Amino acid sequence: MSTDPQKFDDAEIKQQLEAALGGLSAEDVKKHMSGRHGPRHSESKGRIRGTIVSIRGSDVFVDIGGKSEGVLALDEFEPDQPPAAGQVFDLVPHGFDRESGLMRLSLSEVRLDSEGGQLRIGDVVKAKVTGTNIGGLELRIHGVRGFMPLSQVDIVRHDDTASFLNHWLECEVVEADRRGKSVVLSRRKLLERQREADRRVLKEQLAEGQTRKGVVRRIAEYGAFVDLGGIDGLLHVSDMSYSRVNNASEMVKVGDELEVRILKIDWEKDRVSLGMKQLAPDPWTLVTANFSVGATVDGKVTKLMEFGAFVELQPGVEGLIPVSEMSWTQRVRHPKDILNVGDSVRVSVLAIDPAKRKLTLSLKALGEDPWKDIQSRFQPEMMVAGAVTRIVDFGAFVSLTDGVEGLVHISQLSDQHVRRVSDVVEPGKVVQVRVLSVDPEQRRISLSMKSVAAAAAPVETAAGMAAPPPPPKKKRERPLRGGLTW
Repeated sequence: MSTDPQKFDDAEIKQQLEAALGGLSAEDVKKHMSGRHGPRHSESKGRIRGTIVSIRGSDVFVDIGGKSEGVLALDEFEPDQPPAAGQVFDLVPHGFDRESGLMRLSLSEVRLDSEGGQLRIGDVVKAKVTGTNIGGLELRIHGVRGFMPLSQVDIVRHDDTASFLNHWLECEVVEADRRGKSVVLSRRKLLERQREADRRVLKEQLAEGQTRKGVVRRIAEYGAFVDLGGIDGLLHVSDMSYSRVNNASEMVKVGDELEVRILKIDWEKDRVSLGMKQLAPDPWTLVTANFSVGATVDGKVTKLMEFGAFVELQPGVEGLIPVSEMSWTQRVRHPKDILNVGDSVRVSVLAIDPAKRKLTLSLKALGEDPWKDIQSRFQPEMMVAGAVTRIVDFGAFVSLTDGVEGLVHISQLSDQHVRRVSDVVEPGKVVQVRVLSVDPEQRRISLSMKSVAAAAAPVETAAGMAAPPPPPKKKRERPLRGGLTW
């Protein structure tokens, strides 16, 4: 059977086609037919075009035609330009995922061809931190591998860079290697430019006496450097607290936000001095109201020096116990002989000078003064025994009782001529001495060992009669040479 083409009615054929298509337009048919044989290809070589279908968690699902779907990572999109269903992108395929059967896609490589290949030194870009190592940060910019040295991460050094992981950083391209598809980036350059801009503005606003907020950027033994928003000021340890601060790290740490007072500005030397204690009342303004001369108070030893010990009586108020005020009975060469930092002590207030911020304290004032009735206990020509405590070139010191020493001058050590004190006595030796004089005001007692044996026990003669003691020698009219000062 043959068919004559001329016998077909065009209107009839058109009617039959419309019924078969079910109302689809010619454009819909074209799209349908183009997708039946696989993914839709872009005009660019090696790419396919896809439409975003949905976003689930960290994955973006894309319709790539032919009833096929692909998937790409959400972090391939800029943080300020998230994807949305219905958007169409050119993508680079990377094979199929074995588990899901979906085609793995990349948007970053497309951007690399159009944007990354044009990276130039000085460009400001956003890069995501993908890893860290001992030298710095590993980043990615539209598929390009980037590296940021540790010194370029921030204005201040970060020993722990883990906190930057998976964060997007705005940075500047400082080196670009197209063949290696890698760049070297710096965040510090941007921060420094911003800091300099902030510094110029802040420099016009700062004034002495202002109260400002700042962040501790660096700590030294003598103080902390505080960033006021573009300008660093020094908060010295002496201005941190009215109490004694030995090291700045006792009071603050890096990253702390502080409220400080602007104490002094010197733009010629580019220095700003800050204070923290100045924001609180000065405790020395109430010293005379809280303490009086002769009062007994409790405190804690905060520091030991050769000349004495500092004792904190209340926060911000310290007094000094001189070594001479530490003991009646013990010779104190250094405060550490009887005190330690942190010891709790009870002291007597000897003097108060609010203008000089000084308090003089005493430990021994709370005890009985052994020199109080010295003249009634030791009188001239009295014979006493004592132990030699120390020897010097001009004589020997002898302990007569607790807290009371006398001096035997070298000229009074023996009836014979003495060249060296050590020829006659040594420390620890117990000797018999005779009191020559007592001076309570100067706290001095002069002693003698001359003719002590004869005075203490009569010498037997050959006839058995006791010989009278020899007459005392005439006192010298001139003072003894060698000095009696001790």
